[in-house]
Amino acid sequence: MKDMIEDHRVTAEPWYRPVAEEVALFEAAYAARMPVMLKGPTGCGKTRFVEHMAWRLGKPLVTVACNEDMTASDLVGRFLLDANGTRWQDGPLAFAARHGAICYLDEIVEARQDTTVVIHPLTDGRRVLPLEKKGELLKAHPDFHLVISYNPGYQSLMKDLKQSTKQRFGALDFSWPAAEIEVEIVAHEAGVETATAEKLVAIGARARNLKGHGLDEGVSTRMLVHAGQLIARGVAPIAACTMAITRPITDDMDMRDALDAAVATFF
Repeated sequence: MKDMIEDHRVTAEPWYRPVAEEVALFEAAYAARMPVMLKGPTGCGKTRFVEHMAWRLGKPLVTVACNEDMTASDLVGRFLLDANGTRWQDGPLAFAARHGAICYLDEIVEARQDTTVVIHPLTDGRRVLPLEKKGELLKAHPDFHLVISYNPGYQSLMKDLKQSTKQRFGALDFSWPAAEIEVEIVAHEAGVETATAEKLVAIGARARNLKGHGLDEGVSTRMLVHAGQLIARGVAPIAACTMAITRPITDDMDMRDALDAAVATFF
């Protein structure tokens, strides 16, 4: 089992460009074992931040991509049949709690509310996880830390966290970085020159102004990096932006034309 937890250790530093005080705040929250909630749009760096902090703190990282079909048993664990009969297998949440890892529940609002309530006993002074099917009260390892993320732009009455869940966490807001920082990120991650990164960031800024005016979500930093990676591999800039930015984000022809025009302005 020790080898299994070592498989979750982040061995190489994930590059992350701090934007404000998020690194110091997360370190303080970890020291206090305060659960942390990361709030921000898709592709703004939440997952990379968690990976970086796991590396920085030297802790294993167990990541769960939440979805509407995920049950409490998927998180906590279940009995399985094998050649010798039945055996218990911890779910990722129990596994992280038992072995002192950081457990990252990505896009937690995608999971059903009757599933997410299982985290409650781990997020207060009890720091326990009842394994009811096994008849075990799992006490979390001293190093265990719970981190969740979600995109407030997608929340609705049907998809939101209960107040009883939200108020158990400290929260860090993530958004699009300032232009000069985003240029640095795109240039580093995509391997393009600063001038090219500046054009991509300017396209992203133009597109984000269309959010709520035909676009449900703004162009993410991740999408700008993808476009830059194509350019770095010899793809023509307009073709790269078409593939990585304008086509994935919308199927509306008028909106595509508007985005294509923004791309043509800079390339």
